[in-house]
Amino acid sequence: MRFLLIEDNVQLAKAICDHLQSDGHVADHAECLAVADDFLATTSYEMILLDIMLPDGDGRDFLNRYRARAGKSPVIVLTARSEVSDRVGVLDLGADDYMTKPFDFSELDARCRAVLRRQGGAATNRKHFGGVEFDGLAGTLMHNGVTTHLRNKELRLLETFFNTPDQIYSKAKLVDRLFSYEEDVSENAIEVYVARVRKHLEGSGIGIVTVRGVGYRLSQT
Repeated sequence: MRFLLIEDNVQLAKAICDHLQSDGHVADHAECLAVADDFLATTSYEMILLDIMLPDGDGRDFLNRYRARAGKSPVIVLTARSEVSDRVGVLDLGADDYMTKPFDFSELDARCRAVLRRQGGAATNRKHFGGVEFDGLAGTLMHNGVTTHLRNKELRLLETFFNTPDQIYSKAKLVDRLFSYEEDVSENAIEVYVARVRKHLEGSGIGIVTVRGVGYRLSQT
């Protein structure tokens, strides 16, 4: 999953990004709203983590503008302000959740999962396709009575495909989902992870299919 973190506290931002990346996520950090706008102009995000007090403006104004132009990524506001009126205000502007600093990373993880479940209309973290169960929280894939524990990039690749089965993803799009701007990788790196995941899916009745000249999709075989 790709996160956009909008936070001017560099030390806190580094800690959050390091935590997200240790779980295999991609995290882009914007220290101000102008940089955040630049990121959003070229990249789509599954989750935005937004501070309120920023050097070039108010995060609430950013949130209002983002929703006004039909921005659909879920937004969790991270702020030191704890008054009820502040929480109500950002939720009414279109935030999906609100966390008061300081917070525990385990709570942040849980709130992100809850927001994504609500967005997808799911009650659990488990997803099923063609008789295969994928658990993004446990990092496991199960079929034919066998459970496979996934490495970080394999996990995030399968997360992308299980979220939208039968949708075609280009190599460029998958690089965008799996790697940050700071990581210097070629599109060919995706082939390595696709090959690994295909082995995990052997005999399951589903697989990652190559659509020649276009990309890959998760389909029943």
